[in-house]
Amino acid sequence: MLTNRASRLIAFSAALLLGTAATAQAQTSAYSRTYVKAPHTATSTAANKTDGVRFGIRAGLNVADWSGDAVKGVENLLNLTGESLTHQQRPGFHAGAYVSLPLGPRFTVEPGVQYSEKGVVVSGKLPIEQLDFLSAKATATARMGYIDVPVLLKGYLTPGLYLYAGPQLSYLATGKARLEAGALGFDVYKHDFDVRQYFRELDFSVSGGAGYQFGNGLGLSAGYDYGLSSLDKNNRFDAQNRVIKASVNYTF
Repeated sequence: MLTNRASRLIAFSAALLLGTAATAQAQTSAYSRTYVKAPHTATSTAANKTDGVRFGIRAGLNVADWSGDAVKGVENLLNLTGESLTHQQRPGFHAGAYVSLPLGPRFTVEPGVQYSEKGVVVSGKLPIEQLDFLSAKATATARMGYIDVPVLLKGYLTPGLYLYAGPQLSYLATGKARLEAGALGFDVYKHDFDVRQYFRELDFSVSGGAGYQFGNGLGLSAGYDYGLSSLDKNNRFDAQNRVIKASVNYTF
């Protein structure tokens, strides 16, 4: 269950979406006096988005990682040791909503809110010589769930094709670590730990990428979230979130 702080963040995000939408809607007539619309085609209308406020939904895949002391961080959390430990990217998903606000013929600002899975995977051979013949290994997965609130500026290079960038505030809603051990290809141990108390609740990052918006409202995009905040609340290790995202969106 989300904490009161998480509930307030969701409420603030909803107010941001609705409040900025109302402000932009009131200013739409001002844009129409200065902007000469392109010929009315489905592509130009959807891509430029200068004819009013639009809401949308977005979902897609994450490939998440930690920079810095990722291996050390998981070692500290789960008391793992071993020189052969390596870290890998963790797959996940994101899903949420946004509002697109016109700023002129080629620019929009897009505040949104979404749930996003992040984390990292650390794996390695168990440091027990007697079990070498069993190929025994352990895998630890940091399973972090964030509520992201991005505010993105989008600039259109052509009707449909755009670049985007902007800041993002994230709230840590869930924090789990899963430890698995196996031998000869079989899982023999699995346990989940609650590690949320060891991580900072708020994470700041910058997001950027590119996409294409089709005339029927459907869109595709790919981007990268670059975390700026150290994740460990107790300063035992220095690591930041890194997330590659591929998304499908629909603008109403």
